[in-house]
Amino acid sequence: MADMEAFRDAVVAWAAGGPGDPARELAMRLPARTAVLLEGPSDAAALDALAANRGRDLAAEGVCVLPMGGAMSVGRFARLLGPPGLDLRLTGLCDEAERGHYARGLRRSGAARSEFFVCAADLEDELLRALGVARVEEVVREQGDGRALQTFLRQPAQQGRTAQQQLRRFLGTKKGRKIHYGRVLVEALAADRVPAPLDGLLTVL
Repeated sequence: MADMEAFRDAVVAWAAGGPGDPARELAMRLPARTAVLLEGPSDAAALDALAANRGRDLAAEGVCVLPMGGAMSVGRFARLLGPPGLDLRLTGLCDEAERGHYARGLRRSGAARSEFFVCAADLEDELLRALGVARVEEVVREQGDGRALQTFLRQPAQQGRTAQQQLRRFLGTKKGRKIHYGRVLVEALAADRVPAPLDGLLTVL
């Protein structure tokens, strides 16, 4: 939905120091009811893919999926979108290492009761464990990246790492690859293998 994309862009501009009126006006017109705060676009791609698999249109439901550009931004976005600002319901994903930072940012913004779902390392790690190394390697080959993966695995820096660690690192070696595989790996999942944090997040939306 173009209006929800415009709202997301307006919120990002607001968080960067721009005016808040465009976001406020769009929030009332849509109307927006929930903001899903995610660290980056690969998380958003995964959530969008799972929603599509389950026949849901989050934008049409008033849900704004919003990559923040890093965990350090959660407090700023929560202030704009939560009780002090637009008073939207807040939810999202965070990594275990960022749990304390999220809790502090939400508490300071008055949104401490917001429900966030925690990935053990990050969402890519969750997806790799859910699919298993063999299936992920198969997906990589299906996407035309098999040769690139083999070249990557021969690098000295990859020796001594587990296969899962190698694959996780591979997903981040080229611009746009994490976003692409955020979607593709979710699409490869069996219905009963969706990682609990991602499944839980979509369920509460």
